[in-house]
Amino acid sequence: MKEVRTRAEGRRLTARLRPVDRQILALAVPSLGALVAEPLFVLVDSAVVGRLGTAPLAGLALAGTVLTTAVGLCVFLAYTTTASVARALGANDRTRALRLGVDGMWIAAGLGVLLAAALLAAAPGLLTALGAPADVLPHAVAYLRWSAPGLPGMLVVLAATGVLRGMLDTRTPLWVAVGGAVLNAVLSVVLVLGVGMGVAGSGLGTAITQVLMAVVLGVVVVRGARREGVALLPSGTGVLHGARSGVPLLLRTLSLRAALLLAAWVAAGLGTVSLAGHQVVMAVWGLIAFALDALAIAAQALVGRSLGAGDVGGTRTVLRRTLQWGTGAGAVLGLVLAPVAWWLGPLFTDDDAVRRAVAVALWVVAVTLPVAGWVFVLDGVLIGAGDGRYLALAGLLTLVVYAPAALAVRTWADDGAAGLAWSWVAFGGLFMLARAVTTGLRARGTAWMVVGS
Repeated sequence: MKEVRTRAEGRRLTARLRPVDRQILALAVPSLGALVAEPLFVLVDSAVVGRLGTAPLAGLALAGTVLTTAVGLCVFLAYTTTASVARALGANDRTRALRLGVDGMWIAAGLGVLLAAALLAAAPGLLTALGAPADVLPHAVAYLRWSAPGLPGMLVVLAATGVLRGMLDTRTPLWVAVGGAVLNAVLSVVLVLGVGMGVAGSGLGTAITQVLMAVVLGVVVVRGARREGVALLPSGTGVLHGARSGVPLLLRTLSLRAALLLAAWVAAGLGTVSLAGHQVVMAVWGLIAFALDALAIAAQALVGRSLGAGDVGGTRTVLRRTLQWGTGAGAVLGLVLAPVAWWLGPLFTDDDAVRRAVAVALWVVAVTLPVAGWVFVLDGVLIGAGDGRYLALAGLLTLVVYAPAALAVRTWADDGAAGLAWSWVAFGGLFMLARAVTTGLRARGTAWMVVGS
């Protein structure tokens, strides 16, 4: 009799969670597609520019790193708008949701103009400071200057995507991202090879594509705003709210970027084999991160909406279920990665030492992926709750924990498989574990669950 009751309770629990699972997948799957579509810009540009020679390709690599770093630091534009719009929508205040979304897009456009002007003026000095060789510098400057005018578009895309995610629409950003990837490929071939603009054509193609993507997404948001009677000019309170919410998340992003740079610094200090292997492992890590980040995006939107509606019980359900999805996805990805780790190295290099280093480090990554899944989801949960200040503080604390371990690896480890493995024990293991502890302790309490719009 007890067994029958247990099975019945299990069926009831499954029935209650099934709608939550559908919501998570409905948001996460299109988000994953949009996240994967973006790197296609870089891959296509690299393939096209590579036909011009080594120096142009090196120039694209250096200038592209500067550009992606600038945009990456502004990812808070998507996070803040997702959380604030979802919370307002949960409170059944669609007008406020779109008001916050429009203001977020104005912040993005203004910040984009400032960054574009700065890069246009500072391109030669900045790229020289980064060590661009004499034959590479003209190509790097050309790409950065021709792509910089697209920065307002790039940042508006982030903000508009955040608005739509907050409204539980991840399909529109997916289709726009896919369309943008196709258009960028066409423009890159035409401008670089057809018109003969060289690296400058690649930058111009990227700028045109990003501006057009911003226009398409902006039109979607503006139409929704007009239907609700929301003014399209920025409001002082909305802009102030966006800036106040964005600063803590910017600090959080800076701490993550610092950790990534520290990991690269460690690999560089170990030697050539470790540095080459680190590049491959980080590329694989980045691809896996997209899958886990898609679940974090779903958590952001669902938590923001449930807290906006004052549904604390629903928030706890979303928290538990997305954590199960995150750790489960991490475990599955780890099980897939471990047996193929040895075969990934040869896709990137013929050097046996680098291949061994890549394989061993990827086995370390495979073991740590369930923790990474937990971290990504909890990050999304707390961002969705608007708990940016805590995330900024936690980011600094975890960086303080990770830095001594990174320094120890760089000081005492040897170049090769063992050294790179220890480097990823420090980053994928200790750093991620520190993030898991800080976010997990926060999630156990209730201070982050502030309800209402």
